[in-house]
Amino acid sequence: MSQSPRPILFAATLILVVSFMVMLLAYGVRHSFPVFFPFILNEYAWSRGDTAFMFSLHLLVYGICAPIAGLLSSRGSTKLLLLIGVMVLGLAAAACSYATRLWHFYLLFGALAPVGLACAGSPILNPTIMNWFAQRRGMALGLAQTGGGLSFVFVFMMESIIEGFGWRTAYVIMGSLTIAVLLPIVLLGYTFSPRDHGLRAVGSTDDTSKSGNTEAPEADCTTEEKWTRESGLKSRPLWLLFVSNMLFWGTGCYLILAHQVKFAIDAGYSSTIAASTTAVFGLFMVIGQASSFISDVIGREATIFVASVCTGLATVILMFLGPGSGVVPLYTFSVLFGIGAGLFAVCVFVGVADIFYGRHFGLFCGIVTAGMGFGGAFGPWLGGVLFDISGTYRYSFLFAGLSFVISFVCFFLAAPRRYTTIKRSRATPA
Repeated sequence: MSQSPRPILFAATLILVVSFMVMLLAYGVRHSFPVFFPFILNEYAWSRGDTAFMFSLHLLVYGICAPIAGLLSSRGSTKLLLLIGVMVLGLAAAACSYATRLWHFYLLFGALAPVGLACAGSPILNPTIMNWFAQRRGMALGLAQTGGGLSFVFVFMMESIIEGFGWRTAYVIMGSLTIAVLLPIVLLGYTFSPRDHGLRAVGSTDDTSKSGNTEAPEADCTTEEKWTRESGLKSRPLWLLFVSNMLFWGTGCYLILAHQVKFAIDAGYSSTIAASTTAVFGLFMVIGQASSFISDVIGREATIFVASVCTGLATVILMFLGPGSGVVPLYTFSVLFGIGAGLFAVCVFVGVADIFYGRHFGLFCGIVTAGMGFGGAFGPWLGGVLFDISGTYRYSFLFAGLSFVISFVCFFLAAPRRYTTIKRSRATPA
């Protein structure tokens, strides 16, 4: 007996809306760092390397916690994890308003906030979306992750609050808003798997509700092999994707994002224009994420190539910006950087699903997410240190550009195309 499309489409759409809102506010806390960074530096006159380390520490702790959260997503109550994550993240952000020493920021923003974000972010939401969509996963994940892209626009609102009321008040507002909005949304609208409603994933042809399979979330039976935890952890594609995400987002994107506002201010732009580059980046990251459905058509590798070209060109533009360059090249950088980052942010995890979707997908997705965290522990800090040593960001941006190139090579070698080809051949009747 076939499943009526209306209940599953309504429920799956609700999951996308919930995921969008959670990513918007939860990742807004992380992405707020570039606009808080100049104001904290001005108040305390700490070195850029030491101050940027709070962001690196945040990403490192997130990277450590992401696989744990992914593993727990298949073993416990994901809704409870999300609720705990929202509370910890919101309280940590609000408490930053009381920070007066570097170690305060290291503890609150660097250690506690990423624990909350790992429980309320991609390590939980990406497997959730994969559970609800057996087909068109690139499109589904892209729509949900537009919330993460728009979080950069939300950050621009924080810059306005900082200008009007100070950075401490902005932290209180951000933390309070995260808790007040997300707690009821998660409580009322979130469900980890369609099986909890007696439904099948969108596009699924397997009636798991009748099969009695309670171990694997809509596991794909057409994969080349049934990945066990051990075989997945020993596989080359998993660690190639880990390194790809580490280099692209960790040491590439987050190095630039952590310093771009301060770099623009140093180049002679006003703080408002400098902060607006983050908002423009966020808007075009949304366009990149929403356009990630092209990976369902042209393939994951081709989409990642486009992403790498966009971010590489953006980095070259940034390297040659200076006083008198005008706003056109500055915003051109933001547009290209946003599109490339958005395409990659979605496609890398769809690539993980192409290869590893099944019982242990949460763990494998968390490990690839951890790559971003471990790279991020190094990238923003290195950007600050290289500036402190040389007095210029040129070497930092050159390092980021090289990271984008090597990231594409690693993704290409991981070869999601090989696994999608196998799936199509097995799904085609003889």
